[in-house]
Amino acid sequence: MKKTCGFVVAMILSILITIFPAQAAGPIPDNIYWVKSGDTLPGIAKKYETSVVELKLTNGLQTNTVLVGQKLWVPFMYEVVAGDTLRGIASTNHSTVELIKWKNRLESDQLYIGLVIKIPPKRMTMQGQHILMTREEFRDWLFNSRVNRKVNIIQQHHTWLPSYKNFNGSNHFRMLMGMENFHKRRMGWSNIAQNITTFPDGKIAVSRPFNIAPEGTIGPKANTTGISIENVGNFDKGHDVMTAEQKETIVYITAALSVKFGLNPSIDSITYHHWWNLRTKQRVLDKGPDYNVKTCPGTGFFGGNTTTDAINNFYPLVLGKMQEIRASRQ
Repeated sequence: MKKTCGFVVAMILSILITIFPAQAAGPIPDNIYWVKSGDTLPGIAKKYETSVVELKLTNGLQTNTVLVGQKLWVPFMYEVVAGDTLRGIASTNHSTVELIKWKNRLESDQLYIGLVIKIPPKRMTMQGQHILMTREEFRDWLFNSRVNRKVNIIQQHHTWLPSYKNFNGSNHFRMLMGMENFHKRRMGWSNIAQNITTFPDGKIAVSRPFNIAPEGTIGPKANTTGISIENVGNFDKGHDVMTAEQKETIVYITAALSVKFGLNPSIDSITYHHWWNLRTKQRVLDKGPDYNVKTCPGTGFFGGNTTTDAINNFYPLVLGKMQEIRASRQ
């Protein structure tokens, strides 16, 4: 009987670890709220004397739904101690000097010991459902989020069009809206097809919510449990030469997603659109005839678009970056 109970407990623990990946040890910081069963955004907003709109802007929330285990940046009260500076407090607590001064009606950067101030989290850059982020912002957003569907495939695509010549350094949202409109009006899809878009300057946009599977010509087998990354550019040989910033971003977010979803880089977990038959929607790897497969993500994508290119040139970079990300989260 004892052996049976021990086995059942072990099974339950195993299931819980799978559903809720291990979190860093130690107490939860004052500026983080861990969503519990029964929580709602209005309830959390009331608890922390803020608004639903503000919670959505500071956490990059695309809907009003929150999931158990999700982590949210929230405002909190802080008492100044010896050695504190506004810049230090802001940097440590996911805020900015300007926000703290505005929220507390401070006319200067001077602080005194014992002063109690409210620390509001900084807002993310959003337009509609589209969230524009740096690599570091994406990392925090990703590991704070919860995904309520199985994810075991990371798809790599290139836009082909728009390409580098269409990017001017500041038109991220205009390009995203253009892609969203094309996908909805011309392709008949319910939303923009991809979950993530990367840009030549290294910025990252999350558009289609992660809890919704991507759409697109790669087919339902790859989409059902997939996260789709669309990399702005035409990376077929002889066309756009990928910038160092975008290259770093593609490796970084692929590694972060792999850590998040417990994936090891392989042809089964990180896939190229080129490996899928357009007609049958089945994976053919390097055996697809040219008339039934795309070159996507490009014949020059990290050395090429074959499985050998991925194994030799892309996966090792992702694996190395995964180790860095894991170390940074200890």
